[in-house]
Amino acid sequence: MRWSEFEVKPIPRNAKWHELPRGGIIDQPATALAYKTAGWRTFKPVWHEEKCRQCLLCWINCPDGTIVVDPEEGKMTGIDYDYCKGCGICAKVCPAGAIEMVKEK
Repeated sequence: MRWSEFEVKPIPRNAKWHELPRGGIIDQPATALAYKTAGWRTFKPVWHEEKCRQCLLCWINCPDGTIVVDPEEGKMTGIDYDYCKGCGICAKVCPAGAIEMVKEK
């Protein structure tokens, strides 16, 4: 079964407290892919490819897995801004200064 085949059940806006799913329980698999979580980001990482040494420390340390790496070449190709929350860990661990945190517009 593919991730895209899972159905995400929306919660109605006017749901009563007793109709909400219990907190901390994952009642469906793969729901993280259905929700774009970058909406509260204040700063976003900007990758400067010309400075990048391809050490992939950003990829290893990103808590949300938003660093995009080409599996064939093993090189960073960008950042998935749909799920990046702007924590800045990637910029902090980059030894080359290839990732810069900039204010979100």
